[in-house]
Amino acid sequence: MSNFRLPGFPVCVFLLLLTLVYGPTLAQNKSPNAFTLKDGDRVVFLGNSIFENEFQYGYLELALTTRFADKGITFRNLGWTGDNVWGEARSTYTNPPTPYEHLMQDITKAAPTVVFLAYGGVEAQEGQPGVAHFKDGLNKLIDKIESLGAKTVLLSTIPVVSADTAQHIDARNADLELYSKAISDVASQRGKQFVDIYNPVLNTSKKADIIENTVHLNETGYYYLADVLEKVLGLPNERETSTITIAKPTPYSSNVKILTDSKDNNVIARFVAADKYLPLPFPEASSWVGNDANVLRIIGLKKGYYTLTAANAQVVTASAKEWEKGVEIKQGPQFEQSARIREMIIRKNELHFFQYRPLNQTYIVGFRKYEQGRHVKGLEEQNILIKWLEGQIILHSEPKEVVYELRKLD
Repeated sequence: MSNFRLPGFPVCVFLLLLTLVYGPTLAQNKSPNAFTLKDGDRVVFLGNSIFENEFQYGYLELALTTRFADKGITFRNLGWTGDNVWGEARSTYTNPPTPYEHLMQDITKAAPTVVFLAYGGVEAQEGQPGVAHFKDGLNKLIDKIESLGAKTVLLSTIPVVSADTAQHIDARNADLELYSKAISDVASQRGKQFVDIYNPVLNTSKKADIIENTVHLNETGYYYLADVLEKVLGLPNERETSTITIAKPTPYSSNVKILTDSKDNNVIARFVAADKYLPLPFPEASSWVGNDANVLRIIGLKKGYYTLTAANAQVVTASAKEWEKGVEIKQGPQFEQSARIREMIIRKNELHFFQYRPLNQTYIVGFRKYEQGRHVKGLEEQNILIKWLEGQIILHSEPKEVVYELRKLD
């Protein structure tokens, strides 16, 4: 008989405590490595309307571009409204290719090194009976992506936040959560990174108007989706607080470069700020934008109101008391630079959209191309503009130093 004996009660308690304390850590260590991008990576957004609609806002691409500004990252958006893992929405009058072959061709032509995959919203309409078929298609997509040497990041579904009746919302969201769980399971089984956007979107929808037509994110929604991705992927997105103390003979700061070359006697403080990365420009239509902006504290001001300017333009005006407490910086040259990059991203995505999905596709590349096939050359020539815009985006995506000046209002 074996001499093995169960440990005594104190030892059992100790082992249990070790499991409770270190178990979660060990489980996390088994998860995929933190997200990163390499020099020259090509990121592809592949999925249903959550990605197709994003190309008109550009927040997801802007977030990744600015967080990896020195990597020369390029992007392709292959989102297709109503699409599922079998590519059924990609059907055309031309057959072959079949819709699924069309999907495979789109992925291959995009030459990805990283693919963000967002499916399940359409498939969830099949409920529990459709889960196995969905998982099969999702695994085949991952197989295809892996065959191209690319890595995959899987996104969950997003919830429905309004409908005719609460009962309908509950039933629909139950299916969407079921498919989110299926995506999470596949990600775990395949060792892929999974991003839960279902719960953050649901929670944010209670604070701000981020969804239209029950399920489509609006501009504000994509702004917050970018914020969710930054946090889940471990990208830098913490706001910073800079502090300046007004003193004689000159102001001083531990984290801001003070300039002493001002010839304007009305300038109380002149300093340089260089953000680590460009901020996301706030959505125009949003009345609630959270508290993600950097904060500037200025201590030692006499009672009154003071205006901060940059490039001869007003950034913000606040009282001495407010400056001492800390004022959020929500506009200025850094936001303007970021907004210009976003405009180029949107323009580039429009060019690509109409290049790979021309309105008269059947006549240009389909079975009736004998009529207008000559226009293929025009589609190919759009690559010149697309590549030029990509170059401009990369060139201007690193933050520039900004000189700020503080003056007291008369």
